[in-house]
Amino acid sequence: MNAAPVETPAPSGTPPGSASLDPTPSGARPAEATAVHTRILRCMLAVDDSYAYWQHAGEDVPVDARWGPAVAGRSTDRGAARAAPSAAGRARVAFERRWFGAKSEARVRTLMTDMVERFDAYPEALALLRRLGAVPSNLRPFLCHVHTQLADPIYRRFTGELLPTRREQGLTTIDRDTVVRWVDALQAGRWGASTCVKFASNLLATALDVGLVSGRRDPRKLPPIPVPDVLLGYVLYLLRDVRIDGSLTDNPYLRSLGVTRSTFRAFASRIPGVRFAELGGVIDLAWLEPSLTAFGLRYLGESA
Repeated sequence: MNAAPVETPAPSGTPPGSASLDPTPSGARPAEATAVHTRILRCMLAVDDSYAYWQHAGEDVPVDARWGPAVAGRSTDRGAARAAPSAAGRARVAFERRWFGAKSEARVRTLMTDMVERFDAYPEALALLRRLGAVPSNLRPFLCHVHTQLADPIYRRFTGELLPTRREQGLTTIDRDTVVRWVDALQAGRWGASTCVKFASNLLATALDVGLVSGRRDPRKLPPIPVPDVLLGYVLYLLRDVRIDGSLTDNPYLRSLGVTRSTFRAFASRIPGVRFAELGGVIDLAWLEPSLTAFGLRYLGESA
């Protein structure tokens, strides 16, 4: 088996003979989001809602619900509408079928917007989560965390830069005022004081749901992160086919989970689905599974 250098993600596409569910078309590798937005002010980690979405995302949407308003310059024939369900149509079906329980239609629309950005943007991952069905409850917050990082550059920097930096500096706590100042400094003057406070509160609450911080009052502690080894394997296989700023061994996704370039070798031997080697300071990973799908079907799920 050929070893793949980890400094640059491997090429997109599912190797011959591997299992595939709605694979990303060749040459169309998904990428992490880079445009700053405020969606975390309205939707945080949403573990239960995300899990519900994985269960329902593959359901057929009635043809009439797929027809959104005509868009200037785009085809509105039945074939085009059938191939591309409207966001409003999918949200309406999710509300009517109670995908998210008794939540209001407005709340469902908000959730659907985030679910699409966090999961639909990475089709092989979503297809895998759909197929797995029952995902162990201890993995769900971490899966939601990684996909929230992919979809939200502010959350990605908060969890992959600010929190790890404090740990590296020997600091064991963080408070909301520190996060407020950090948010304001990201793009000075863009948001008012109340918005920065809301950002800080929601970022900390989201990190709490993952286990990256503990406590709901200042100062919040930065505890050891109990990340399952299999989750690190999921991250590596996922990022292998996603365009990110960083390498597979040094990126905000792994750093948020306590794995840095200098500590990667200490974790590597425990990560399922990969074989670690280092020669002359160059780190290589041998991929033991042909795709994220194959990895997930083997190592994730209640029966894995």
